[in-house]
Amino acid sequence: MVIDQPKTMEAALQEIAQDESISPDVKGKVLGTLQTVVPPLASDVWIYRLVVMSLGSVIVLTVLGGILVVMTGQTKSLPDGIIAIGSAAVGALAGLLAPSPVNK
Repeated sequence: MVIDQPKTMEAALQEIAQDESISPDVKGKVLGTLQTVVPPLASDVWIYRLVVMSLGSVIVLTVLGGILVVMTGQTKSLPDGIIAIGSAAVGALAGLLAPSPVNK
């Protein structure tokens, strides 16, 4: 028997509310507890701070690496992989800091 797992918290709450095999007392306790759960991304500001600091440090290190290559007078340019990592970090940081569209 395969049980479909709900994709969202709202879907799980609906399934529990509609399930007739669960007693009303247990259903009330479970629904009450689940409705108080706050997603970690909405409540923990340190997740975003850590990600922004990490991406910012990757950007700074990439720029400093490029400056170091030029200052040492090396004939080789900065490797393409390092440039790609720095560019990806800039794009990710821009995506995180850009305001999200509001649903109306």
